[in-house]
Amino acid sequence: MDKTTNVLIVDDYKTMLRIIRNLLKQLEFDNVEEASDGQEALAKLRAGQFGLVISDWNMQPMTGLDLLKEVRADARLKDTPFIMITAESKTENVVAAKAAGVSNYIVKPFNAETLRGKIEKVLTHA
Repeated sequence: MDKTTNVLIVDDYKTMLRIIRNLLKQLEFDNVEEASDGQEALAKLRAGQFGLVISDWNMQPMTGLDLLKEVRADARLKDTPFIMITAESKTENVVAAKAAGVSNYIVKPFNAETLRGKIEKVLTHA
């Protein structure tokens, strides 16, 4: 697992951004950038080079699912590993995320070990 990978974390809740950043730090990921909504994330993705996106589902005005669809539709970004985080564990949400091309899915609450496992899965299969 390449810990120098540039990671973009996306959440409209500042506390959650801080939690995810701290978990990534525990996992020794230091190249972490934040976006507070899907539109800001898309702009950053198109402007930079990221090896992983970790995004919340429930955001306004652009949801994590909408962001995922935009990323998958963009020729340059379509292969970027994308982990969706949500408080919703409903089957239809998981199915919708899978259909849109999500790399992995985390249901809140989660810990560093859960995050490590999901990141290892998507970065070793990238």
